[in-house]
Amino acid sequence: MSFQKNIVFIGYSGHAFVAADIFLSMGLSVVAYCDNEEKTYNPFSLKYIGNDHELSVLKLLKEYDYFIAVGDNTVRRKIFERANGILGAPVNAIHISSVISPSSVIGKGVFIAANSTINPLVKIGDGVICNTSCSIDHECVIEDFAHIAPGTVLCGNVRIGEESYIGANSVIRQGINIGKNVMIGAGAVIVKDVPDNSTVIGNPQKNLK
Repeated sequence: MSFQKNIVFIGYSGHAFVAADIFLSMGLSVVAYCDNEEKTYNPFSLKYIGNDHELSVLKLLKEYDYFIAVGDNTVRRKIFERANGILGAPVNAIHISSVISPSSVIGKGVFIAANSTINPLVKIGDGVICNTSCSIDHECVIEDFAHIAPGTVLCGNVRIGEESYIGANSVIRQGINIGKNVMIGAGAVIVKDVPDNSTVIGNPQKNLK
């Protein structure tokens, strides 16, 4: 992906701070942010240009490349759908230390953090977060707006449904299907398919709902 302009964030809190570090490591400039309100904590000294819910503010982003720096899957999806219709797709934030197979397919507005590994024939949908040091093995499919937390291991041929959250340091056995809107707790070991709208914790896995 080529970057033609300075970058503006939609959203400015913890996830944005990591994204800012990624863009800066690429030699790119992050210059401003939109959010519901101006933040008192501004570690990257970005200019506040308003609330992205306001159409006039959103249209200002046409002058920039933009990235949706929001960790919440559902909120990120809503922003993506609203902004994409006006501005086109957001850029990707991909750390230079990540290892990504050239046979993988990466969507739009994707976040891939430091030391992540994306192996051959992986498919990553729009708005996905692949967080620090996660390992995603061959032929996995991660659907739109899912979040793979730090240290997670997805063995081969795993499918993660839309808007699901896979907790830090969890391990998912090869060939497992995780449904939509699933919450996997930190450190869980998943050896059986998980249906939509479930919450799963533990080793061995235990369904809470």
